Amino acid sequence: MKQTKFTKAARGRDCQVRVPGVCNGNPETTVLAHLRMAGTLCGTGLKPHDLQAAWACSACHDAVDARLNTEFSREQLRTMHMEGMVRTIDILVSEGKVAA
Repeated sequence: MKQTKFTKAARGRDCQVRVPGVCNGNPETTVLAHLRMAGTLCGTGLKPHDLQAAWACSACHDAVDARLNTEFSREQLRTMHMEGMVRTIDILVSEGKVAA
């Protein structure tokens, strides 16, 4: 996978998805987790734009991508992912990496 400035920016960052009881809190595992939505450019082998993503630890990434069973519904996980996306964008704006 091609590394972009946004995927590189995720390295060593705190998880912004923060699934309760799931998040491992380990910035060493943080990656850019893309939010897949119907109607956006995504599918097998295609990912949405990097601004449609959140910094997620490996455990939260597995939860929002349904690779890990949790007590949360798909809708709840989607909301946590979106909230993480907003927090991630807010940090990127405050650091001047994205213009508001």
